[in-house]
Amino acid sequence: MNLIDAFIVGVPKSGTTWLANTLNQNPVLEISDPKEPNLIASHKGTFDRINDLPNWSEYNKYFKNNLFRIDASVHTFACPVSPKRIADKLPNMKFILCIREPVSRTFSHWNMVIDTKADIRNSTNWSEFSIAWEDDRLRDDTLYGKSMKRWLEYFPLENFLIVDSARMKIEPILVLDEIEHFLSLESYNYNIDLSKHTNSAKNRKKLSTIGKIVQKLFSLVPIFLKGPLVTRLQAKDINIYTNSLISKEIKINKITNSNYKICSDIVIKDLKLFEEITNFSTKHWIEEIEYQINQ
Repeated sequence: MNLIDAFIVGVPKSGTTWLANTLNQNPVLEISDPKEPNLIASHKGTFDRINDLPNWSEYNKYFKNNLFRIDASVHTFACPVSPKRIADKLPNMKFILCIREPVSRTFSHWNMVIDTKADIRNSTNWSEFSIAWEDDRLRDDTLYGKSMKRWLEYFPLENFLIVDSARMKIEPILVLDEIEHFLSLESYNYNIDLSKHTNSAKNRKKLSTIGKIVQKLFSLVPIFLKGPLVTRLQAKDINIYTNSLISKEIKINKITNSNYKICSDIVIKDLKLFEEITNFSTKHWIEEIEYQINQ
């Protein structure tokens, strides 16, 4: 049994939730459970930073079967210690790198943090986008060139399949075919449903009083009892906390040209670096950013 066979890396808010759940339909592979075990990286999420060395044997508890194993910890890509840690242990590893137009990605990531109040829980105030942008815990996931330069010190470019997340919506079957070819897997007929298994703002709601009570009671149920139920609900893309009695709609912030202006200089420079070292064209993103800041 391999420790791990491939990674879906970075970046947050770039379609990795949909991709991981869709790939998990394939009977010859298995996505880590949970999707982001965050075992290797020192980045354990947007805010948590833990520099303890990884216990590689722990991978066995994130997988149930002896299949082709994929770790979908997206924060691995921006973590500065991940490339060496993986190269030292698994020098031939392959990576599916999902990326998105970086300013809209950053805004979406920031929006999620504000919606869930993750900044407040971590003693941080990101209420203003301009303040959040100055924080490396948000910015680092956006600077693809900066991160990729580190990875290419340890892995050849051919070990990476770079996927523009927009293509998952426009041509999902072609993207899945490319991934199967990249991973040397047999072709599988996936059930393509772009509305399921997405981590979008419309799926995030604020818990009502009843919802908080339900959440508290459910947290008291032993994991061996609720685990199978949670797994079945996740497979059907059912979130009980979106019920109108349990939660209510949240306000969704809209990106503006001022948000683009805040990020543009740094992002455009980094996109040019990313294209230079990967040959992945970022021209369409740069043109979009320049169009937005001139509105």
